[in-house]
Amino acid sequence: MDKIIIEGGNKLIGEVNISGFKNAALPIIIGTVLSGDKCRIENLPMISDVSNLTKIMGMLGADVKLDRNGILDIDTNNIEKCVLIDEITRKMRASYYLLGAGLSRFKEVEVLYPGGCDIGVRPIDQHIKGFEALGAKVEIDHGVIKCSAEKLVGSKIYLDVVSVGATINIMMAATMAEGTTIIENAAKEPHIVDVANFINTMGGDIRGAGTDVIKINGVEKLHGCNYSVIPDQIEAGTYMIMAAGTKGNLLIKNVIPVHLEPVTAKLREVGVEVIEYGDSIQIDGDFDLKNVNIKTLPYPGFPTDLQQPMTALLSTVKGTSIVTETVSESRFKYIDELKRMGADISVDGSTAIVKGVDKLMGAEVRATDLRAGAALVVAGLMAEGTTAIGEIQHIERGYEDLVFKLKKIGANVKKV
Repeated sequence: MDKIIIEGGNKLIGEVNISGFKNAALPIIIGTVLSGDKCRIENLPMISDVSNLTKIMGMLGADVKLDRNGILDIDTNNIEKCVLIDEITRKMRASYYLLGAGLSRFKEVEVLYPGGCDIGVRPIDQHIKGFEALGAKVEIDHGVIKCSAEKLVGSKIYLDVVSVGATINIMMAATMAEGTTIIENAAKEPHIVDVANFINTMGGDIRGAGTDVIKINGVEKLHGCNYSVIPDQIEAGTYMIMAAGTKGNLLIKNVIPVHLEPVTAKLREVGVEVIEYGDSIQIDGDFDLKNVNIKTLPYPGFPTDLQQPMTALLSTVKGTSIVTETVSESRFKYIDELKRMGADISVDGSTAIVKGVDKLMGAEVRATDLRAGAALVVAGLMAEGTTAIGEIQHIERGYEDLVFKLKKIGANVKKV
């Protein structure tokens, strides 16, 4: 198995370019099904999830061409039905967006229950609630989700919990439903706005994305389009944390600073200097850092996807920091790996008590999921000695050219 080897202790200095947002790219690629036409999607991150998803689209019958520059040309006209009973769907949770897109265009869809990172129970009950409110019949049989409807009719849908996946899936399903659909208590993340903008570019009529009430006026048909994915706020936030942890000075380019405000605010509280420009952010981490408390929340709160890297940063900050996870109940599996490196962290339910140590020491560790892997990279960069990170397939699901980008800004890192 491949590993990432890091010799810690080097400051990250220079510039890094941020790739397209994974969490927007995946539903947008699947959303091309809605058009039944040719689309060009630009600024895609070249990661394993995108590669696997283009394979899935090809298996469905789409004509797919993905180049090395992150440009996807896709024609979904030849997709005749949305049935995919293949283990490849278990490699990523985003495969469940086929439910909304397939139901909208074909009025029936069958997909294996989705996989993805093991970060706790992530039910799709809110997705099903939305589909049923639109008039669909949903069955789950031996791990296969089947949705069908004679026709879809707009409805008012209140989400019992704020769910990004359910919000996007219901938006897709409602795009060509008769009448108007209103999603209340909708998630407000930037990638929901991006997916809505993409659907509108194809001829959809979605309003209110980015607020907690989204209104979808059904249209009869969509068409192809050209679209560019927004920058990845989680990748950007990870590099911000890496710069802080190594006491580096990093210019992070191709970002939307407003999307990073929850991270920026917390890093400033820690003691890092953050300077915002039009489409970039400068991080100066060469300061004595202060302990802080963090609580993850849906956007615009502190993102759960950056809780793990941030906890790694806090592991060497003097004093005690309290990290409370309210979004994903199993996001602390990586703590044992940080302990191998000398971290003093205890977990009590949904709370981690982080007592800052003088330094971390390099060790053999393994990535338990995507963002846990990012946390171990942060820890390895901060640590004294050599850190060997195993099971890096998790990391490669979400970070484009991580080793190459880190080398360019001064890290002593390699993949073996």
